[in-house]
Amino acid sequence: MKKIILMVIGCIGLGFGAIGAVVPLLPAFPFLLLAAVCFAKSSKKLNDWFIGTKLYKNNLESYVKGQGMTKKTKIKVMVLVTILMTIGFVVMHKVPIGQIVLFFVWLFHMVYFGVIVKRKDKEEA
Repeated sequence: MKKIILMVIGCIGLGFGAIGAVVPLLPAFPFLLLAAVCFAKSSKKLNDWFIGTKLYKNNLESYVKGQGMTKKTKIKVMVLVTILMTIGFVVMHKVPIGQIVLFFVWLFHMVYFGVIVKRKDKEEA
């Protein structure tokens, strides 16, 4: 049952990641990373297929290999996180503890993607 749930979540992540590869405001990276993790834990066949796709190679391969992310991808991820956290912050205007938690989650994302994740200098042809 767990494998089926992971496969479904992976397919949803893949779908949003594919949309994010085309739609400028939606970054593909986090959704494709979700798909990669779910596929790796649920099905070797599905994982092998996903790793062979152009979508994976263009968006995740360098990160998975420890080479980092491009500046453009890092900015897209940080902008999306900021927008989503801001919406949550506004919605929680009557829940100060929720706002504090969201702030620290946002801060963690900014530090992680801004400082910890290596920046890949060039796009490979």
